[in-house]
Amino acid sequence: MQLSKRMLAIAEMVSPGSRVADVGCDHGYLPIWLVSQQISPRAVAMDIGDGPLERARENIRQHGLLEYIETRKSDGTEALQAGECDTLIIAGMGGPLMERILSDHWDITRGFREIILEPQSDVRHMRIFLQQNGYRITDENMIYEDGKYYPVLRVTEGKMERLTPVQYQYGPCLLQNRNPVLKSFLKWEENLKAQLLEKLRKTSGERAEGRVQQLTEELLLIRQAIALYES
Repeated sequence: MQLSKRMLAIAEMVSPGSRVADVGCDHGYLPIWLVSQQISPRAVAMDIGDGPLERARENIRQHGLLEYIETRKSDGTEALQAGECDTLIIAGMGGPLMERILSDHWDITRGFREIILEPQSDVRHMRIFLQQNGYRITDENMIYEDGKYYPVLRVTEGKMERLTPVQYQYGPCLLQNRNPVLKSFLKWEENLKAQLLEKLRKTSGERAEGRVQQLTEELLLIRQAIALYES
């Protein structure tokens, strides 16, 4: 089985030997890969929809892994028992939904040794949420695939110091490691916002002025991040 670049980046965050719970498993490819590569001894593949679970179960059967990967219908982590798994994976969802899943059952969420997150929106707020709820970011990656940028975070329980605005926005580990995909994203975003700003400056009205101010602040943050690559 060949994973997509995005899913492979998620899999590479998982500590060897970890029992994995995959929330929103879709086709079940991630737990199948983790178990077949002997990274995980067992996994629980969960989804809120019957259709995805049926597809996942069939794929697991075809790979001969029904003994090692269990499927469960679950809204978030509700179908898990505390301490049942070591690694929680939540991927392919918006940040607000992921935050809701994490906070719905703290008694279960707090039992994981590590959590792998791949939020597809509101990533800045996700980092704030983690800091405020007793989690620290231990690793990050960013993948570019099919015309989109995907951040991946590995977090564990522990104190995370308050980050700077540019770290909340673009990721402390990504910036520290001078992640090349983040640099590409920053350049793309800088060009896009600069073009929008130029157009808006030719427009009158209170609404346009407010947007000009917002874009100016966003560009300042982007350029602060780019400057870290050049320091």
